[in-house]
Amino acid sequence: ALQVRGLPQVRQSSLFSTAAAEEVVRGTVKDHDHCQEPGDRDILVRAARGEKVERTPVWMMRQAGRYMAAFRAYSDKIPFRERSETPDYAVELSVQCHRAYGMDGIIMFSDILTPLPVLGIDFDVVKGTGPVISTSVRTEDDVNSMPRHSFEEKVPFVGEILQRLSKEADEANTSLIGFVGAPFTLAAYTIEGKSSKHCLETKKLMMADETGENKCMSLFLDKLANMIGEYGCHQIENGAQIIQVFESWAHQLSPTGFEQFAKPAAKKAISIIKERHPDVPVIYFANGGSSYLELQKDMGCDMVCLDWAIDMAQARKILGPDVPVSGNLDPSVLFGTKEQIEQAVRDCIDKAGGPGCHLLNLGHGVMQGTPEEAVKWLVDEVKRYQG
Repeated sequence: ALQVRGLPQVRQSSLFSTAAAEEVVRGTVKDHDHCQEPGDRDILVRAARGEKVERTPVWMMRQAGRYMAAFRAYSDKIPFRERSETPDYAVELSVQCHRAYGMDGIIMFSDILTPLPVLGIDFDVVKGTGPVISTSVRTEDDVNSMPRHSFEEKVPFVGEILQRLSKEADEANTSLIGFVGAPFTLAAYTIEGKSSKHCLETKKLMMADETGENKCMSLFLDKLANMIGEYGCHQIENGAQIIQVFESWAHQLSPTGFEQFAKPAAKKAISIIKERHPDVPVIYFANGGSSYLELQKDMGCDMVCLDWAIDMAQARKILGPDVPVSGNLDPSVLFGTKEQIEQAVRDCIDKAGGPGCHLLNLGHGVMQGTPEEAVKWLVDEVKRYQG
């Protein structure tokens, strides 16, 4: 076991050995007075199912992130994959923000690319660059020759992290959120090999697929949809109470591209999860997809998460009263004054139908450099506001 100055012992992961010389003391003090009502344990789950709840619940994408000094104490010293694939680190990084601010859910600290090795696709996360994928996917043969390993074999840490977080969530009287990347986003990341401004190689494969010249894209999306659906089930079977599906590259798609490629694959993944776990809510988030929000009415999910580029009231009109929503504050609001943050919270809740009628989130992740006190102001106001 590792004994690092100021930290309890950390068990060696089977995948990593670390030589981190210093880290931070694990915080155990709860800095908020939220999550004390009996209904707080599952308010997020009930809201995600579309139930009217006693107040508006809140969590934030990237709530476990570099805006927190306690998080940076790890991220500045330990590479991303080691942090996310070593249960002791991943559990601590998942719960830090909840301990500080008392959101209505703890989300597993991980990455949408984490399950790719199950299909023989290797990746690394390089500081300053982001994810880098070396596996080439350009032909039907590339897809057909992909292996299919088990989650226990390639990502054994995921089950352990979720099981431990399930206990943490229970003790904290809150919900546990799991998440997956949508098939198109994972396909595009793999094909481009890294973050991409124009997603051109992916779009070339989409056009070749349309003509029938090369069906690589369709085959790859189908393979990913099956794996991602199974991965969502794997998370639920290890304790996740909600699954959010991230279509992080939706902004790269035209409405036609979304309808033809991304949507059927995402629907397939969601249907696999819902068939096996009908009572576990699934949230679908298409980042940059608000220009074709009307196409997201029938994803088969329980809730649609909105990006910040659309007005909440307008989104409600487009989707209609029967589609539950979450979102959608502009993350940059958190750089404003306390009064501006609280007013933005109230406006969003009112436009969504009033307290208890939606799930409040940002319309993208918490940004690096966000003042920590701003996150507290946001969470406090969401929980306080009764209309």
